[in-house]
Amino acid sequence: MSATTGHELAVGSRTSALALRQTELAVAAIAAAHPGLTCRVVTFSTRGDRDLDRPLPAIGGKGVFTAELEGALRSGAIALAVHSLKDLPTEAAAGLVVGAVLERAEAGDALISRTGRPLADLPPNPAIGTSSTRRAAQILALRPDARILDLRGNVETRVRKAQAPDGPYDAVVLAAAGLVRLGLAAAITERLDPARLLPAPGQGAIALQCRAGGETSSLLAAVNHAGTWAAVRAERAFLAGLGGGCTAPVAAFARAAGRGDGGEGGEGDTLELLGLVASPDGR
Repeated sequence: MSATTGHELAVGSRTSALALRQTELAVAAIAAAHPGLTCRVVTFSTRGDRDLDRPLPAIGGKGVFTAELEGALRSGAIALAVHSLKDLPTEAAAGLVVGAVLERAEAGDALISRTGRPLADLPPNPAIGTSSTRRAAQILALRPDARILDLRGNVETRVRKAQAPDGPYDAVVLAAAGLVRLGLAAAITERLDPARLLPAPGQGAIALQCRAGGETSSLLAAVNHAGTWAAVRAERAFLAGLGGGCTAPVAAFARAAGRGDGGEGGEGDTLELLGLVASPDGR
């Protein structure tokens, strides 16, 4: 069956619960914009999903969650792919474009601690789980006594590891948007303000990727959220300009000037961009 059959669109997704939930949101947005169009979800297991024993930088960093989906787009097996935008490399993939981004959820990170204590109140030398060099550097800037432990697995697995009474972690740090989308907001101990711990470029945004210049690209224009698009383009331009990626502690957050929350931003005429380049030790 082709990627587009009559009024049906083949939509590619990773197999994790979060990826499938984000794909549900994308399909709902497309259905609302194009009532006569139905979507068929096709799932893929990516290298990043399969190789959970090594840190992300060791297996290739950005691209390990997207390569299989991009290959299916190029072959015509699917018409569009749904990604967490922060997983998409900033380098343009040959023949492919981001056709739309959905309205952004909260962009910031969240801390889940075993004892229910916020970051500042964790005991001395706390063990904090994250696989992100960006998070690790900023946590060390806030808590120089912290011990950073690698943390892999899907969102539900990482929440279980954070809450395990006999586990190695005093706390873990995850994207707040993923927890909210999976109905796990009650597990959050502390939301970390983006102005205090800057998120990854594009964090909290869902990207719909398609082949350049095709019919799908025209269809997706109707679901693109202009404010989110303006903000994430600025963040990704910052990252691309630095040549940063998963191995570099680089962060960026754009919002409409004057906004103080962690929302999608970008609704006014002026954007404020906060950017960070850090040493891995947070100094």
